[in-house]
Amino acid sequence: MKLYITYILICVASFSFAQQKDKEKEQQLALENAKNYVYEGNELIDADNYINAEMEYRKAISQSPSVVAGSYNLGNTYYDKGNYDEALYRHTEAAKNATSKEEKHKAYHNIGNVLMKEELCKEAVEAYKNALRSDPTDDETRYNLAIAKECAAQQQQEQDKEEDKKDEDKEDEDKKEDKKEDEKKEDPKDEGDQDKKDGEDEKDEDGKPKDEKNKGDGEKKDDKKEEGQPKPQPGQLSPQQIKNLLEAMNNNEQKVQEKINAEKQKGVKVKPEKDW
Repeated sequence: MKLYITYILICVASFSFAQQKDKEKEQQLALENAKNYVYEGNELIDADNYINAEMEYRKAISQSPSVVAGSYNLGNTYYDKGNYDEALYRHTEAAKNATSKEEKHKAYHNIGNVLMKEELCKEAVEAYKNALRSDPTDDETRYNLAIAKECAAQQQQEQDKEEDKKDEDKEDEDKKEDKKEDEKKEDPKDEGDQDKKDGEDEKDEDGKPKDEKNKGDGEKKDDKKEEGQPKPQPGQLSPQQIKNLLEAMNNNEQKVQEKINAEKQKGVKVKPEKDW
């Protein structure tokens, strides 16, 4: 029984070992194929046949993504054609799959170049820094880093100016709004319009203001009081004035008559007064 179990274990181990060997052979074959595709792609690039070169690089990536040269060279092809989005994607893929410092350095260096083309200077600075971490001796990367830093500083300065301008514009707009509000409060026309509006509510059913109607009613009442009484004409005395004048004349006549009677009694002759 023990021998049987041992035999089974040996068989299983042998089968697993054989599978591992087959898998390694497949991986090795895929790696060899990928390298061959990369080589064919490089030959096509030298012949300026970018379309077929792109196809060979894609085959290399599908065979073995670990072959960084496939993604890296394909990224360079897109970069030369001005397709920076695809170039950035492929170089990022190469940096992710890179196993050596040299591969990482080249991938991040080219990532920085793509970002500079896209005017993403701040991001390019970080890419060049990552490249220098893998190879601090590369003067070209160091030079590109200095250019990227200067570009990023300039972009930041322009961004700050733009934000300041927006703040100033907003402040000016707020001042204008405040000024409009103040003018609206101080405008006498608004009060006049309001008074007029309030006055419009005080109208009778005929459309006339109530105050005006009342005023007219008062005048009508005064006219009724004076009805039946003669109104003095210009240059004439009123009845009351005539009455007062007659009373004054009667009083004077009475005084004159009393004076005449007194003279008669004394025997003195007097001249009579004229009639009116």
